[in-house]
Amino acid sequence: MRKLIGKIVRYFFNGTLFIVPLVATGYFIVQAFKWLDSRLDLPYPGVGFAIILGAITLFGYFTSNFAFQAFSNWFDHFINRIPLVKLIYSSVKDLLAAFVGDKRKFDKPVLVTINRENTIHRIGFITQSDLAEIGLQDMVVVYFPQSYAFAGDHFLVSKENIKPLNISGSAAMKFIVSGGISGFKEA
Repeated sequence: MRKLIGKIVRYFFNGTLFIVPLVATGYFIVQAFKWLDSRLDLPYPGVGFAIILGAITLFGYFTSNFAFQAFSNWFDHFINRIPLVKLIYSSVKDLLAAFVGDKRKFDKPVLVTINRENTIHRIGFITQSDLAEIGLQDMVVVYFPQSYAFAGDHFLVSKENIKPLNISGSAAMKFIVSGGISGFKEA
């Protein structure tokens, strides 16, 4: 009887591990659709999401076009002259560019020795490899994302404490954000 109850409990938890992430993802997507549709007051569910997706893709097409580059550069220059707006706009733009686009920053995962005596290491991403302009030729900037959060720390680290890892940036990020649970497999 005890074995049967143990099996049932194990099956329950295995089912939970499958269903909870699936339901949470579905719930998030449905709520996002509802929120977008309520903002645009459209009669059909999902139309607002499709319109926004199409508009973003269209803007992406235009910004990739050479003719739009001049306007984009002018707009960036204009925005960067407004004190508070410059801070917010450039920070958000740089953060998004770090994840997508041609100037990705989280594509160089490294293992950093934090404490040689106790052989403690941490995985991070090199975001700046040349600090010569501030007199730190032998250092790089490493960003350490935090597990289960959209936060992280960055440190100036001596190059001797850096070891490049032979994995993709997305695999390293998934490993870090999951707290090491996910492993290094590409999904």
